[in-house]
Amino acid sequence: MTTEIRGHVTITLTTLSTLTAPTAPTAPAGCSETPRLPRRDALPEHLNYRDEGCDLFASCLSCPLPRCRYDVPGGARALLNRERDREIRRFHDEIELSVSQIATHFRISRRTVFRVLQQGRAGRRRRTTPPGPLAAGTN
Repeated sequence: MTTEIRGHVTITLTTLSTLTAPTAPTAPAGCSETPRLPRRDALPEHLNYRDEGCDLFASCLSCPLPRCRYDVPGGARALLNRERDREIRRFHDEIELSVSQIATHFRISRRTVFRVLQQGRAGRRRRTTPPGPLAAGTN
């Protein structure tokens, strides 16, 4: 073990030969389970992690997306399309814009607008149809 003083900081260096492997703690009296060692890949506590964000936003903690782009199948495109699709259905149902006007506004093809509207109708049908024999009116 070596101790060096640099300015006001004392640094203690330990050689590898003096380090010992952690041993499993013993179980308390009357306990049948053996306590487990902490996971090797567990994150250390009390550290400052860098919040580097992604190519969309500079910081994860201030990101406006509802879920992380890396946690969603399809990534950022799927997240952004989901929001766009909600807006397309709102423009069509509430504001009553034509398909051509919606396509021009979002800079997408008319076919894409029709596809989004069809998916929205299919989703509403699935949610409103009660399951089982009650749908047919039998008891």
